[in-house]
Amino acid sequence: MIEVKKLNKWFGKLHVLKDVDMKVAEKECVVIIGASGSGKSTLLRCINFLEKTQKGQIIIQGKEIKPNSKDLHLIRQEVGMVFQHFNLFPHMTVLQNVIEGPTQVKKVPRDKAHELGYELLKKVGLEEKANTYPSMISGGQKQRVAIARALAMQPKVLLFDEPTSALDPELVGEVVVVMKELAEEGMTMVVVTHEMWFAREAADRVIYMDEGRIVEEGTPEKIFSNPENERTQSFLAQIL
Repeated sequence: MIEVKKLNKWFGKLHVLKDVDMKVAEKECVVIIGASGSGKSTLLRCINFLEKTQKGQIIIQGKEIKPNSKDLHLIRQEVGMVFQHFNLFPHMTVLQNVIEGPTQVKKVPRDKAHELGYELLKKVGLEEKANTYPSMISGGQKQRVAIARALAMQPKVLLFDEPTSALDPELVGEVVVVMKELAEEGMTMVVVTHEMWFAREAADRVIYMDEGRIVEEGTPEKIFSNPENERTQSFLAQIL
């Protein structure tokens, strides 16, 4: 589904991504872990072309996508993204937030969009909040709305950039449960997270990044029980 080859990214003189190679198969859930500043979020933003890379290739469904492609808006419809901060429109209801993309971008008729919106809100456990405004719901509920909004575009891949990092600890579980259900249903997912229990239970493969490089990857069992790289071992010893 996604292939990254020798990807490099600089911010000025700061070399953030260094020859990153990564593959994500259809229906695979790949979790990326690592310390802050290791390049995890930048990698996701490059895959969704929110950041332009200076060197390397990004191939989606067998087609190389150039950073200057005129079709990036079409690519972004295929590759959805859920951010740390929910970015919901405060003047719109929960349902309106979910259906804005399909109606404005894909020109889905409003009645069909409403039907889809209610279905997705039910999926994330928020059907009863459809006519509520974002200011009236919790952070965990906002993030679940953001997941429903991303799903409303019917993407082939979902990218999650630390989706629970802005939440109070007691709200993390409700978001991770929804993500785990999506993984079990076969949604192709790339998840940057500090929630190690999600990585253990939901990931097909775990990638550890350090200083802009992928230094180790493998099954959750291998990474958490028997990491080979010293930097992976050190990181897990601190975080677990």
